[in-house]
Parts: sequence; C-alpha cells; structure tokens
Amino acid sequence: MRGKKILLGITGSIAAYKSAVLVRLLVKAGAEVKVVMTPAARDFVTPLTLSTLSKNPVFSEYANLETGEWSNHVELGLWADAFVIAPASANTISKMANGICDNLLLAVYLSAKCKVFFAPAMDLDMHKHPSAQDNISRLVSYGNQLINATSGELASGLHGEGRMEEPELIYNILEKYFSTDLPLSGKKALVTAGPTYEAIDPVRFIGNRSSGKMGYAIAEELANQGAEVLLVSGPSNLTVVNSKIIRKDVESAQEMLDACMADFPEKDIIVMSAAVADYKPENEATEKLKKKNNDLPLSLKPTQDILAMMGEQKSAKQFIVGFALETENELENAKSKLKKKNLDMVVLNSLKDQGAGFGHDTNKITIIDKKEVQHSFGLKSKVDVAKDIVNLIVSNVTNSILP
Repeated sequence: MRGKKILLGITGSIAAYKSAVLVRLLVKAGAEVKVVMTPAARDFVTPLTLSTLSKNPVFSEYANLETGEWSNHVELGLWADAFVIAPASANTISKMANGICDNLLLAVYLSAKCKVFFAPAMDLDMHKHPSAQDNISRLVSYGNQLINATSGELASGLHGEGRMEEPELIYNILEKYFSTDLPLSGKKALVTAGPTYEAIDPVRFIGNRSSGKMGYAIAEELANQGAEVLLVSGPSNLTVVNSKIIRKDVESAQEMLDACMADFPEKDIIVMSAAVADYKPENEATEKLKKKNNDLPLSLKPTQDILAMMGEQKSAKQFIVGFALETENELENAKSKLKKKNLDMVVLNSLKDQGAGFGHDTNKITIIDKKEVQHSFGLKSKVDVAKDIVNLIVSNVTNSILP
C-alpha cells in the first residue's frame, strides 16, 4: 500500500464511524488518502476528524463559497489509484447505478478512471429489497468491485445481513488488489529480528542491545513487495503494519531455532537479521540466585548456530541473507561468514560507523553477494536501508534463483 493513492468516499450511514479506522490503517501503511463525503455523511463523522487522520483536506462540496475554490471532481477521479466507497448507502448505490449526479461524490464516481470498490451498509430489509439487490448487481456489471455486507447486529436492533465489512478486511482487500503485480507476489519469506535473552535464573538473563528495528523494517519491505512474511521476533516493543506479516514471538536462541526450522523448508527468502546470542548459561537456575560477597562463576556454552544450520539444509530455490556486525577486519570477516555458512548475501555493519548498529534509527551497510561483489550504501534511515536490501534480494530472486 505504500505510495498508493486512495480516494475514500463516505456516505450517510451510521457505519461512517468505521471509515475513520480505515483511513488510519491506510495512512499507517504508507498510502496517501483523500476523502470525499456526501453532505449527509457529515452528520455521522466530522470532516475535521477525517482531515486530521488523512492529513489532507476533505471534499464534500463542489466549491468553497468563502474562498471561491473549486473541488475539481475530474482531477480527483484521475488522481486515485483506487476509489473506495465505504459505507455505500442504499441511496448512493441507487444513484451510482442509475447515473444520477447530484453531489460531489457521485461526480467523482462518474469521472473515476481507477478501480472502484463499494461496501454496502444498510438495514436488513433494505439490503434484501429487490431494488437494492438489483442496483448492487448493476454496479458489479459496470466493473465495480463489491465488498459484501456481513451479518450481525444492525443499528435498528435487527440481526442480519447489511453491516458494512470491517475496516481491517476492507484494507486487506485493497492490499491484495495492489499486490498481484508486485515482484515478490507468491513468495514466502522468513525474517528474524531483535535480540535473544538467555536465562541465568528466573530474573536475570544474558542479552544484547538489538532493538529489532532493522529486521522489522525488512519484514515490512518484503511484504510491501508482495511476499508473505513470517517474522520471528526476539523481545521487542515494535509492531508490524502489513497484514501479510505473521509475527511469532520468542525469547531464547533455542526458541528462535525451533520457530525458524519449523517453517524453513517452505520459505523462498530467509533474512536472518536477529542478534542471536552466541552463548548461554550452561545451567539455568530454577530459583533466583542470591547476592553473595564472593564472586559468582558463570559457565557458558555455545548456542546452536541457526544460520549455519540453514546454510547446510538450504535447497536450490532458497535465498539466504545473513548479517555480520563487526568491529575489526570487517570485510574479511563478512566474506568468511558468507562462504562458511553457505549464504547468498551478507549485510555488513561496522560498529565503527557513527549512527550505525544497535539502538539507532539509521544504519550504514555494505552488502556482499555470492560472487563477492560489494554494494556499499551511505548512512540512511533503517526504513530506506531495508529498501536497499530488499531491492537487491528482488534483483537476485526474480532473475535467477527462484522459480
């Protein structure tokens, strides 16, 4: 949805309150949203609310009489990548079906060149009425996409079909519509993110400073490019936006190993950006260790190397990306990791670069591919770094690696 231009039409229905949630979902996903309302819709949700959420002016009249500014319905219709009318009342559906043009929303509809979606919202008997069903069928025959009303409790107190579909599902329908021609459509990706915590006792643990920001940004960008993503996350306060991302929370290296290997065989793209602990306590205490005056010896043992295990088991169709966070001999160590663990790409971070590594919103990377070709990038936001990484993945998997 990132960068898509969505025009949202709102009509006079109690379900208009749901439209505010839909605007929020679209904007959060990176879409640009403009709202056009019928005059009756303003009785149910205020233009101020929708303008604040969409970060754009709301259109409901042909012209602003105070400023003399014209709301150009033709430009609005040409601007949008998709026009979603939600809720679509029985009155508006009837007018759309019969070419009536007595408000700005209907003028935009008749001018629109993009795909039009409409989500009916009306009471049970209204929805069942033959004229309403005929109008809905006519709109579908014109090439508009129906987002079916659902069953549930209605504003009248009746229970049945007529409820506008929930905003989250409308968002999913739009996302699916836009994802059909994306380069990673049909591909399945696995991404790891964040730290792992290795328990010393029920209170204390060995961990690291990873925030998970880089891995989450990569998961979002892979999903934006069409992939279905499983995000295996160590402890993190971050959230995911794209509905194509399934998040699985883990804590320890062993839990991350189990979660990854359960789904690894079916994944096409694997990006291991988590900062997995290399060692864990040899014996985890079952009770909190009490403070003593003498030293507390702590014996450590290696954790299982998840990336090496994947490299050993990878199939010809799989593309694996590892990360190398280094403080010395950076390129040599990264190249060694690339070969030793049978990776297709390694992303090198140097803690010597200011603004890179743990805890920052920025990162500076060098990507080394299987032929040891280096791709260096300047300091950027982690969102933009994720785009650089994913674009290079796309160029590889769409050209030669994946079927």
